[in-house]
Amino acid sequence: MKIVRVTVEVLQVPANPDSLMPGAAAAAHWHVLARVFTDEGVQGIGFIVINRLTLVRPLALATEELGQLLIGMHLMEIEAARARMDRASAYAGPGGMVNMAIAPLDIALWDAAGKSVGQPLYRLLGGYRDRVRAYASDGMWPSLPVDALAKSAQRHASMGLKLVKMRVGEQASPEGEVARVRAVQDAVGPEVKIMVDAAERWTEPQAMAAGRALQEAGIVWFEDPIPYESMDGLARLAQALDIPVAAGELLYGLEPFQRAFDAQAVDVAIMDLARMGGITPWMKVAAMAQARNIPVAGHVVPEVHVHLLAAVPNGDRVEYLPRSKPIFKNHLTLEDGHILAPQAPGIGLELDEAACERFRIG
Repeated sequence: MKIVRVTVEVLQVPANPDSLMPGAAAAAHWHVLARVFTDEGVQGIGFIVINRLTLVRPLALATEELGQLLIGMHLMEIEAARARMDRASAYAGPGGMVNMAIAPLDIALWDAAGKSVGQPLYRLLGGYRDRVRAYASDGMWPSLPVDALAKSAQRHASMGLKLVKMRVGEQASPEGEVARVRAVQDAVGPEVKIMVDAAERWTEPQAMAAGRALQEAGIVWFEDPIPYESMDGLARLAQALDIPVAAGELLYGLEPFQRAFDAQAVDVAIMDLARMGGITPWMKVAAMAQARNIPVAGHVVPEVHVHLLAAVPNGDRVEYLPRSKPIFKNHLTLEDGHILAPQAPGIGLELDEAACERFRIG
């Protein structure tokens, strides 16, 4: 089965108003969408989601150029395809825009591979489970008034989600953060657990003080408390706190995760599919983490991450942030606090071609 054509397009997908941070400059999420076509009529799709227009067009151009290298290759030889793209872009990488340019193509190859054998992606990659616990983070911004924050959390709980993640890091003291966490907990009840994400806003001493206060308040997840470059600091936090320290979404590729694992800097490894460079390296880092008994989680793009996290034994939880919902005809299913892995071949979702046409930009 040979690859005969590759196309790339940029979509400006309208955002759900509830998902936008107050004062957001643009009410859209940009998608770089790649399609891989084979000589047997299989079409695979892959995409990444970006929150600002800056550099999206040159990124898509890089994806398009790299995609032309795949023409004539066998669909199922994905490692060979990766090696060809990596060699061609070695002068500009590793990491950065090179990883992000390759990611839509890598995802499209795996989607096409699943379709070619008639299997959903999670089963093709290992098939450990058919559902993954989900958490919501839409509309849980640190700048929201506490009553609006509580309403967002209640909306998520009404959908049956048992985990919600709120952003922290903008209060003047740990006590201020604790008050907001307790207000959200009161709003959703004891059955819903609270996760927090500091988005690297704190210094290590601030994170230590806040982490100790927040764990007493009952949170179950402490994400990106300090900048990711400070792996020794993350390791000290992970050792000192009883709650799991989760980090990694800003790391590019295998080697940075190797360093993070060696430093014992994370209790949970979060991977961003775009920064990783797609599914192929994602699975390798998941295996590295499994060897160290470290759970893995995915950053956004639940349409693909549900498959990856369902495929591996150490898949932990998936972020339910459906920014790509408007471009699909069918959608992810929530059941009892989990996202069910789609059962159709590949990623199991069908593009809404009319919507893609409306959202396409030059």
